[in-house]
Amino acid sequence: MRGIQTNDDGTIMVEGAERTLTYAPRLVTLDDGTTVAHESQGGEMTSVWAADLGGDWFVEVAHLGDGPVGGELVMTATHIGLDETVRYVTIGDLWADELPSVVPPSWPVAVDLALGLMEGEVHVVGADITKDDVETLHQRLLGALHG
Repeated sequence: MRGIQTNDDGTIMVEGAERTLTYAPRLVTLDDGTTVAHESQGGEMTSVWAADLGGDWFVEVAHLGDGPVGGELVMTATHIGLDETVRYVTIGDLWADELPSVVPPSWPVAVDLALGLMEGEVHVVGADITKDDVETLHQRLLGALHG
């Protein structure tokens, strides 16, 4: 069955008519062995990468800024159906339940940009979170950064 699912290991798989993609917070792997990672994680991507998985699935992967680790990737997967288009967004390791003692200045900026991807009808996948949770995280990060 084609579609999008979260695996037991936390990775997200998007299966199109021709290709399958597996998303992890800092590494994307296609079924042909192609990998995508930010240059800070040993990859070649600097900002954005996209792929048509065939038929009805299109995926965009972006590095919006460093979070708690660095090189975190955000993925938008779009399913184009006959009657509707549905978008899914995952922010990977930009999400944190608990904040570290030091918040990198780029982290709240990256989360703010990720919120921009969540406009309109969109499903947040991966962590069990909503857009409201991401907005709350953004405010917590700003508070930790600016006091």
